[in-house]
Amino acid sequence: MKLIDRIGIDLGRKIRLEQGIELAASHGIRFVDVQLDTGENAFDRFDAARCAAVRAACEKHGIQLGLHTSSAVNVAEYAPLVAEGVDRYLLAYIDIYRRLGARWIVLHAGFHFTSDRAQRMQAGLARIQRMVAQAERVGAVLYLENLNKEPAQAEVHYLAHTLEEWRYYFERIDSPSFRLSFTANHAHLVPEGVEGFIDGLDFRRVGEVRLADCFRNGPEEHLVPGQGDFDFGAMFRRIEASGFTGHYTNAFGSLEDMIEARGYLVARARAAGVAVD
Repeated sequence: MKLIDRIGIDLGRKIRLEQGIELAASHGIRFVDVQLDTGENAFDRFDAARCAAVRAACEKHGIQLGLHTSSAVNVAEYAPLVAEGVDRYLLAYIDIYRRLGARWIVLHAGFHFTSDRAQRMQAGLARIQRMVAQAERVGAVLYLENLNKEPAQAEVHYLAHTLEEWRYYFERIDSPSFRLSFTANHAHLVPEGVEGFIDGLDFRRVGEVRLADCFRNGPEEHLVPGQGDFDFGAMFRRIEASGFTGHYTNAFGSLEDMIEARGYLVARARAAGVAVD
């Protein structure tokens, strides 16, 4: 498959799912990612007929659909009642995964409040293990994403934003239903950088690489490629050499920005000596 055919887009909450599928199809895009948390795309708005229509549209256009849970839902939650709500939220995603014929679900490790980091990590690991067990039962696949850093002085910090924290989870879960979503621009924000993450990962476990521009060790930004200092050519060269055969997901700007940038990214890969055709 050509590299451009492996670069998809993150619909997020920008567009009704059915419209997003048609938009992707009109541009030859084969991978789309969507969040099902609000508006017309809230997962409780999908009845059997609508799910069947989405499955049919994806099959017709050869599109693989991924679901992306909200990083605002704290997977590391341990408070009574609230913790049960987080379980129900993730289980609902696994349920609609089956009904929509999705191929993956991106989830997160949650966040901590500085003083309770260890307790949050333990709670999050236990929850992800429960979700993986359910995914195994129904044939779903979960992708754990490395999240972004927050300012050092912030009280709240995302978990799994460093390679060390991310490894805490994926080294303790060995399942065909559990893989990784590598957000390369998040790696660019921390000292180990993209190269450190690539060297520390077994890319046989990586199903998706997410892309946006930003500035080295800078703040969290999802810029259009070319607006930051991220070296996309070097990234493609290293990741493709690792044997990665999964898809890339553009996650920045408008839908039009993500569609247009696919050509720019392929050009950067080609200039770096990557076989793109």
